[in-house]
Amino acid sequence: MKQGKFYITTSIAYTNSPPHIGFALELVQADVLARYKRLLGKEVFFLTGTDEHGAKVAKAAKAAGEEPKIFTDKIAGRFLELAKVLDISNDYFIRTTDKRRHWPSVEKVWQGLKESGDIYKKEYRGLYCSGCEAFITKKDLADGKCIIHQREPEKVEEENYFFRLSKYSKEIKEAIEIGEIKILPQGRKNEILSFISQGLQDVSFSRPRNDLKWAIPVPGDASSSIYVWADALTNYISALGYDKESSKFKKFWPADVHFIGKDILRFHAVIWPGMLLSLGLPLPKTIFVHGHITKDGQKISKSLGNAVDPFELVEKYGADTLRYYLLREILPTEDGDFTRQKFEERYNGDLAKGLGNLVARVMAVAISSKFPVFAESDSDVSSKKTPKFINKTWKAYRKAVEEFKFNDALAAIWDLVHFSDKYIEEIRPWENSGKKQPAIYNLLFSIANIASLLEPFLPKTSEDIFSQLGIKPTSKKWLFKVKKGKPLFPRF
Repeated sequence: MKQGKFYITTSIAYTNSPPHIGFALELVQADVLARYKRLLGKEVFFLTGTDEHGAKVAKAAKAAGEEPKIFTDKIAGRFLELAKVLDISNDYFIRTTDKRRHWPSVEKVWQGLKESGDIYKKEYRGLYCSGCEAFITKKDLADGKCIIHQREPEKVEEENYFFRLSKYSKEIKEAIEIGEIKILPQGRKNEILSFISQGLQDVSFSRPRNDLKWAIPVPGDASSSIYVWADALTNYISALGYDKESSKFKKFWPADVHFIGKDILRFHAVIWPGMLLSLGLPLPKTIFVHGHITKDGQKISKSLGNAVDPFELVEKYGADTLRYYLLREILPTEDGDFTRQKFEERYNGDLAKGLGNLVARVMAVAISSKFPVFAESDSDVSSKKTPKFINKTWKAYRKAVEEFKFNDALAAIWDLVHFSDKYIEEIRPWENSGKKQPAIYNLLFSIANIASLLEPFLPKTSEDIFSQLGIKPTSKKWLFKVKKGKPLFPRF
């Protein structure tokens, strides 16, 4: 029986160019939590997808000599493929060009905001950053350039529809302060509270249709297009069938966790809650904010042209290797630098010589033993029969995952790998026939626990280990029937 619901989302990736390793980080972080919650018996709905409207997409399509729809179909296809090659367990992939699934909810949101008296029209003069696809203010600039995209914004003068965000300033701030919306890490919470305390201004929610044709039209006004962020943020409820108030929407909303990058925090922690308050909908419970992956100390970015291709890394090293690097090497809430050297060091040290070597040694000893089939034992890791070190590992692991400290969870697993390595060297089961069976069983039991711990993080590796052990992850009793398998991580 399912133990309650859990709704997890990533941000939706912008389709002006193919995916790079930065979005892979967000995907695997969210996937770990989704898989972990499923193992706890939760009914999980895990959403990812693509943000396909806006001036940047139209410009990129034009540069490619293609119509925007054809262009976005190709790019969205690559993001969908990335989710597959990384073994992401998402339940749905939303596209904002989906006129059946997404557009009706966007139109319903617009009408709802209008009915609340929160949409109005006025002349606007200000600064627009095409990189952010957003209107910005002077406090968002450094030396006259956008802090994020390092380019000068355009000076815009046009008549737009505005959303009364200022009306909800007090409610948004209070929701964050009391933890109704939990923002992690604490530094990001402080950052957004400081931003709100400066006073929230109403935000433009449309652009003239002549300037932005590649967008959803404003209902009842063909001369205007819905602002790309108002369109994009709605994906979190459109994927659940908000327009029809479906049973899925009623079951899963509000989101338990939004996974996002630090550069889009204001949209998710200010504009999105403002929209939800205007619509009378519950607020998301948690917003988890990760850092950026850098290359040579600079943010990896499509616009900067220094992207790292995740497909190439997966093809050469395997999906679990990339998953491991992103989750172990990159601190969950901080920026982390990617280098090929660090990547290969993690592969050779932690995976090939560490986990892979341990599993290969234990399997070889077990298979050469006269007793390849071992007595069954309780697989419940909380059992009193479970070695103390394994209990300690599970305790540290659960705490780390619940706190989004994915690197610490993997460190706890590798402590068990090192413990098992030390054990096999001390006991030397291949030399002492009198201790052979219990020693080998203890090692197999340890490896089975490692496989269980790895299931949310390295799903293919976990599956391969269970296969070599001759047991299923869901088995209530572990009756090992060991068999030789291929090396988990061949050395390069």
